[in-house]
Amino acid sequence: MGVFYFAFMKFIRKHWSNILIVGVIILLTIPQTRTSLSVFVNKILASTPAEVAPQNQREVTNYYWSLEDRYGARFNFETSKNKVVFINYWATWCPPCIAEMPDLEDLYQKYHTEIDFYFITNDDPLKVEAFMKKNNYNFPVYYSKSNVPTNLESSALPTTYVLSKKGKVVFDKVGAANWNSDRFTTVLDKLIVE
Repeated sequence: MGVFYFAFMKFIRKHWSNILIVGVIILLTIPQTRTSLSVFVNKILASTPAEVAPQNQREVTNYYWSLEDRYGARFNFETSKNKVVFINYWATWCPPCIAEMPDLEDLYQKYHTEIDFYFITNDDPLKVEAFMKKNNYNFPVYYSKSNVPTNLESSALPTTYVLSKKGKVVFDKVGAANWNSDRFTTVLDKLIVE
């Protein structure tokens, strides 16, 4: 037994990286673990989003955008003109979206009285409700009911935009990010007092 154990441990030490790669591939092929593993990897890889350089910041000039909240109430995005705005496109089936949701919920709880938040999805409303309830999320979910304003369109998930009070796109991030970093919230705090 001792000889077998030492030979096995020697084999493991020599080939650990190959074993790890094969293990990850196996886990990715099993439907029950694929999403969980993808979410975990996205959480690890999420970094603080970079601010768009001032000379490259696009401007939103048309704020007309009809939206409907998850309770069926309709309103227009124009109510957010001259305010700091946080827009996140997401879906319940999207691992990078799921990975950043806890940070986004925390960010919403911290800043919801100072920033207008829009979490936009095209998911089935019943799936959205189940997802929100299961995760105890309270951020506002919306469905787009008209054309999205120029400079706020995206086909990638997740995509996040942060607008200054002047309508400048200060952050334009595709993919999961760490939205609760000190570097990001410092910029948010500056935008709020502008």
